[in-house]
Amino acid sequence: GGLTFTFDCSAQNHVTSKLSFTVFYVKLYTEIHKPFSFRYKDLHVYQLEHPTQVLEWTSGNSVCVAGYSQSKNEILELRLPLKLLADENKSLCAERDFKVSHGGFTDGPVRCLTHIPGTRCAVTNDGLSSDLQVWDLGGEESDVIRRTGSIKGKRSASERGSRIAARPSSAPQVLHGAQISDVQLTELASGETLYKLETDSADPLSSLQFVSDTVFLAGCCNGSVYVADTRTSAPPQLSHSPSSAESVIWWTDAAAGPHPSSRRVIRVSSSGQAVVSDLRNLGGAGCQAQLDVQTPGRCSQVKVSWAPTLDDCISVSGFSGVVQIYNTRLWGAEPQEARPLFEHRGHAVSSQQTDDSVPTFVTSHIWHPERPRTLLSAASDGSVHVWDWVDPNRQGGSPTP
Repeated sequence: GGLTFTFDCSAQNHVTSKLSFTVFYVKLYTEIHKPFSFRYKDLHVYQLEHPTQVLEWTSGNSVCVAGYSQSKNEILELRLPLKLLADENKSLCAERDFKVSHGGFTDGPVRCLTHIPGTRCAVTNDGLSSDLQVWDLGGEESDVIRRTGSIKGKRSASERGSRIAARPSSAPQVLHGAQISDVQLTELASGETLYKLETDSADPLSSLQFVSDTVFLAGCCNGSVYVADTRTSAPPQLSHSPSSAESVIWWTDAAAGPHPSSRRVIRVSSSGQAVVSDLRNLGGAGCQAQLDVQTPGRCSQVKVSWAPTLDDCISVSGFSGVVQIYNTRLWGAEPQEARPLFEHRGHAVSSQQTDDSVPTFVTSHIWHPERPRTLLSAASDGSVHVWDWVDPNRQGGSPTP
């Protein structure tokens, strides 16, 4: 009911493209019309020539993507379909597809990309070292994305590459590092190091983000979380991993709400365990759950993210071709199996799988900063979806398991 669906394909073989579209539409139509199934308000599909692991907002209606093959890759800024953004009279909106507004090329893979707020600048990392690349995203006079500089990291080789966080309200500055002991704050204009995290730990990072203009959170792959303030050289606050299992990898995200009580941290492990903590007391578990992940143990591109405008909702992807949304308000102090509030299965449905093919998995996803239930997701088959989901609790039913 009310579903808007569009398909845009960059492939040259339009006959094959239309056939793929028809197969996908039939599969998706069947999926969303099951009794009590998950429903959409909008769903738009785009096919990249090569898959991306990065989705980064540059404005409320445009997003950056980039390839991750070992050779030359495209870096693109895509404009969202105007039909998606229209609040009224959607049927009268002529523009229904993603549009490439700016583009360029990289000499290697892009594994991490961060837009600098208030600028037309982005910073990337190739996942091979801790060095950063600085990019001009173009403007009204030029549609070319071009590399303008670089920032030297501490490690010439890195298994996971650097994590990057842009300082929200200052002259362009980025926090970056591959390991917790590497974390430093660098001014883009001068390349000057403004801050270094004081710790001897060599734990590799899985996440790095500011929770205020000066306070940041660094999540390690072993589940440990560090909180520090760039205004002081005092040792960081440390919270150890929720689990003692050495083979488990953890991913972290923080909800940076306006009030201290709304600042929470979610940690999700490769086994599907999820733990929510108050940022003021990271040692205590506020609530926890065992997520309904299809392939626990897969740890290629897992991502967990708090919804920016929906209280208590998180999204999880990377275990399979599905993006899941959970309501953490339903979780308790003891870990119990949790069912997703919503699942986006579009990438798994659209993939043309054979017995010998590698299963499609979601490589990244991101919430829209202002539209409460709008997300973008990308998958290993090159598909990019933007979708607006319907809360099943508001449509008079509940999803089946």
